[in-house]
Amino acid sequence: MISKIATASLGLVLVGSSVFAQSLADAKKAIDAEQYQKAKSMLKNLTTTQADKDENFFYLGWTYLKQDYADSAKAAFNKGIAVNAKSALNYAGLGAVARLDKDNAGATNNFNQAVALAGKSSKPFQYVGEAYLLPLTPDGKVSPADANAAIAVLQKGKVVNPKDAELLITLGNAYRSQLKSNEAYQAYSDASTIDPKNPGAKVATGVLWKFANNFEDSEKQFQDALAIDPNFGPAYREWAETDLRWSLTDPKQASAKIKQATDEYKKYMSLTDLSVESQMRYADFLILAGDYKTLEQVTTDLSKSANSNARVYRYLAYAAYENKNYPAGMTAMNTWFQKADPKRIIPRDYLYMGRLQVASGQDSVGINTLKKALELDSTQTDVYGEIAKNLYGQKKYAQAGDAYRTFTQKGGRNVKLTDYFYEGISYYFGYDSKKPDADSLLTKADSAFSYIIAKTASAPFADAYLYRARVNDLKEKDRNNIVGYAKPYYDKYIELITAKGAADDKVKKSLAEAYVYLGNYYTFKEKDAAKATESYTKARDNDPTNKQVQAYFAKQGGAGKSK
Repeated sequence: MISKIATASLGLVLVGSSVFAQSLADAKKAIDAEQYQKAKSMLKNLTTTQADKDENFFYLGWTYLKQDYADSAKAAFNKGIAVNAKSALNYAGLGAVARLDKDNAGATNNFNQAVALAGKSSKPFQYVGEAYLLPLTPDGKVSPADANAAIAVLQKGKVVNPKDAELLITLGNAYRSQLKSNEAYQAYSDASTIDPKNPGAKVATGVLWKFANNFEDSEKQFQDALAIDPNFGPAYREWAETDLRWSLTDPKQASAKIKQATDEYKKYMSLTDLSVESQMRYADFLILAGDYKTLEQVTTDLSKSANSNARVYRYLAYAAYENKNYPAGMTAMNTWFQKADPKRIIPRDYLYMGRLQVASGQDSVGINTLKKALELDSTQTDVYGEIAKNLYGQKKYAQAGDAYRTFTQKGGRNVKLTDYFYEGISYYFGYDSKKPDADSLLTKADSAFSYIIAKTASAPFADAYLYRARVNDLKEKDRNNIVGYAKPYYDKYIELITAKGAADDKVKKSLAEAYVYLGNYYTFKEKDAAKATESYTKARDNDPTNKQVQAYFAKQGGAGKSK
């Protein structure tokens, strides 16, 4: 439905473009309001009617860059330089494109050229700063090095023109990216003082408060921005994303805040031109909100549009996977990989491709793809857990143990005691006495179970004792000269289980196993026939089908009555 509205709206924008004021100031205002189709229409007209002004080409290119059309942006910037070989703004634009292409040398050269040609204009400094803040990673975070480079060039621009409010907002954004809240607040405050009618400064301050979880003050800033300009769409977008964050931190208000966020985002959409690009931003919001059903509907509609951005297939693949629509997800992800510039493929794409492959039965291929995602972004530690789970499912136990071990070491707060448990049993099941690494697997398994036992001292985890006993039993090299490595753990297991009362059939088999071990211990280590018989009797009470129990009593019967 949304794509149909978008198509109709787009038609109105194109047909009615002549009614828009054809000034660069109005085009820039449309860019700030994220009305990119409107801005492009105006700027394309300006590059024709005022073809000798390099600024027109720069802002057209910057609009393309905002929409993730780097090639079109580069073409526009080059045209701007063709008009004016000393166009500092267009060199800043080319530097931004080079940076997105991960061409660091090209970016630096173009940025240096932009600064050298800037003269008394602060705008080239502003846009070089903005270019350093463009997200290069899936999480959108800015590295300290890039933020520092942005701050350095923006401070130079501030010297050129200390009353450039937009530059100060960008400077605040650079500080905010590094959690330097005081410096960011000062920059935004200065921008508002210089230009009280600039809604962007209010919105930026609201975002600052959002990340401090100061939601009430954040909302107040968005309301102040809308009091300045009721049609400033980004205020509604940031307000929606703030309410979404609020819902995640305050469970009591979660339902109300999610509804409010959805309403605010709809308002934002109504104030943009409902272009494909604005809907792509909506897709980002839906991912944050975890609303994959709506995301799949929106992206399915968008994928049918002739002028659709290829990135829609990325979102469609993500949504289809989360909705367990694996065939559609595989088709969408394959389409994205085919259509996308390789530089636009991000680690999360490999993550979802791997998940889709595993879900589609392509386990080995899927695990390799998940490993590729980790190679590109080692911070996605949860993926180690996914790889481990799949390897365990394939009965590749030693490999699964290594994957679980990596996850328990690197996963931080996402690691649970059950992950240590699966680490341990993976190594236990992977043990093969004929392989050279056999003893090391037992050591690793024992370490995992030991960790669980230490962490659950106040509420013991019985199965950790059971498996630690099994691991230590495997360390016995001579069954006829038993040392008793496993005894304390089987003893503790029996104590914990019998304290709980009646056991189910599965637990009874494990109890029988524990008593059989004790029977062997008393037979071969302690030479105590009475205790051995007592232990075997308890084993028989729990599991009369146990073969070792049957063999023991058959031997006892064959030798006469038990003593």
